[in-house]
Amino acid sequence: MAVRIPIAVRREVPTGGIVIGAGALASLGELLARRFPGRRVAVLADATALDLHCDRLCPALPRSSPILRVPSGERHKTRAEKVRVEDELLSRQLGRDTVLVGFGGGVLTDLAGFVAATYLRGVPFVAIPTTLLGAVDASVGGKTGVNTRHGKNLIGVIRQPAEVLIDPSLMETLPEAEFRNGVAEALKMAATSDPVLFAELEADCGPTLAREPAALARLIERSVRTKARVVAADEREAGEREVLNFGHTIGHGLERATGYRLSHGQAVAIGVVAETQAAVAAGCLPPEEAARVHRLFAAARLPGRAPADAARGDVLAALPGDKKARRGHPRFVVLEGVGRVRTDPMGGGARGWAHKLPAHAIAAGLDAIGLR
Repeated sequence: MAVRIPIAVRREVPTGGIVIGAGALASLGELLARRFPGRRVAVLADATALDLHCDRLCPALPRSSPILRVPSGERHKTRAEKVRVEDELLSRQLGRDTVLVGFGGGVLTDLAGFVAATYLRGVPFVAIPTTLLGAVDASVGGKTGVNTRHGKNLIGVIRQPAEVLIDPSLMETLPEAEFRNGVAEALKMAATSDPVLFAELEADCGPTLAREPAALARLIERSVRTKARVVAADEREAGEREVLNFGHTIGHGLERATGYRLSHGQAVAIGVVAETQAAVAAGCLPPEEAARVHRLFAAARLPGRAPADAARGDVLAALPGDKKARRGHPRFVVLEGVGRVRTDPMGGGARGWAHKLPAHAIAAGLDAIGLR
């Protein structure tokens, strides 16, 4: 049975919702006809996802909808690929009566959402994530963008999708490593914002790791509800939305230091271990709470050590380039306990959700992941 979660943010684009349910992809045609009657449809599809699921996607689309293949992988989330896609859409004379559908993982939905936000100054966008990482994170919240040689997602806009359609059955074909990328993001959200889900997984994460349908659907739904709530409170990442970046300050540094050979989910998992230990060293997090986080990530068979080719100096050098940095100083989401992060008053009723940490605390975090 499908679950519908509203996207409750203030913006100019008509709000739809997030539909979660096995077999939901088959409802795409009905959704498009109801929400966008008379509009043309164009699809940007990840090449691997299209090869695996074209037999399910194509019958759900209006007849003669063009499908543009986008090469798989983080290295293709670039300004050059965005230009190529836009030129192809323009060559097909697709106008402002077009709805753009993004079909693929987080890389694809980031790129497709950015294209939709700028193509002819903006056309509606429907996201259909095909990976667990895309479902629980990238497709929800409106962040779009591309990578540059200076770092990840540094060029982009916040543009909410008109609809998000999540079909967990699409994830049955995911390679194990890609599935774990999504698990890492879901556990990150549970650690900061959903102590009930964290405790459930702490008690038994076996069914989720085995991709049992009910357990997987619950993981996705709870994660999406958490993210939708945070985004509704802070769409533009002026405050609370920064909590979603737990593990990402060091995680993004690791990705950059390894030339993006380390997957995003692996980097976040390692970053969570490091930033959890940094919070302990800073006196913000009790060691027993840190141990709970470390145990659950280990039970989910997520990495907790930096790759051998990651250099401590390279990671440190990347930290000031993080989007949360201010005046060249990196800031971190600081865990105070499972389901609770540090928030400091900033005056005028505002609160701070990301914080500078002393050098010794950052050093302790890097030590914990083997960066000596």
